[in-house]
Amino acid sequence: MLDHLNYLAIEIGERNIHNPGSLNRTADYILEQFKSSGMAAELDRFEFQKTEFVNVVCRLPGTIRPEETIVVGAHYDSVPGSPGANDNGTGVAALLNIAELMRDCPVEKSIHFIAFVNEESPYFAGDGMGSLHYARQCRARNDKISAMFSLETMGYYSGEPGSQSYPPGVSGYPDQGDFIGFVSNLTSSSLLRESTEIFANHSNFPFQAIAAPESVAGVSLSDHMCFWQMNYPAIMITDTAPFRYPHYHTPQDLPDKINLPMFTELVKNLAKTFAVLAGSSLKGL
Repeated sequence: MLDHLNYLAIEIGERNIHNPGSLNRTADYILEQFKSSGMAAELDRFEFQKTEFVNVVCRLPGTIRPEETIVVGAHYDSVPGSPGANDNGTGVAALLNIAELMRDCPVEKSIHFIAFVNEESPYFAGDGMGSLHYARQCRARNDKISAMFSLETMGYYSGEPGSQSYPPGVSGYPDQGDFIGFVSNLTSSSLLRESTEIFANHSNFPFQAIAAPESVAGVSLSDHMCFWQMNYPAIMITDTAPFRYPHYHTPQDLPDKINLPMFTELVKNLAKTFAVLAGSSLKGL
């Protein structure tokens, strides 16, 4: 996975509309990686403010209930001024590796692995978000999405006391940032319970879970928000980003800040979790 992080954050660097060609170069890389794993992938093109943008979509078809879909997504852009190794190179690297791990894993439900464009400013929470474009398409077709997971800033961990903070109104959680967080709104709480139970049954990786109102700071800060808007259940999986990561949205968000052993272990366990949710016996995993 370090190869993905180095290519995204070092070779390409800042990935947004202000760095000409960076978004297309990143999308081409992701598409190539999906295809090199032997999986079907394509570009989902759309226009916003007279500019063409693309999501990258890779599909693992279900064998019994292919019309039911689990979406696993990660945004591939970064904020201006940041190379975005953790935010969100880790999400993209996890997406690519989970797809590769699952390529030969029989699943009852379909899984769509999607790299979204334009999660960051100036598009966040607006019509230019790639995830909102995609979620709207799904709702217009009345697609049966049983779960959406947003892989968001997942690679920084610290066992130091006081390394973890929380938004106002959230308490009772550890002050050490050595866990992965599963975050949902209140209407996705049943998916949160199911997902974390599966994760716990197939992993010893430390985690915390919270179902909170969307008004709580940080709860809506990624692409899962767009699926909530379209009334699909969705969860963000995150190291909590600004509540832990000191290099969040800075030029220092580089691959050397990532805890590769923990990140690699997390990705393997998430692949098992998504496979079980999709009805897999974990054959091949």
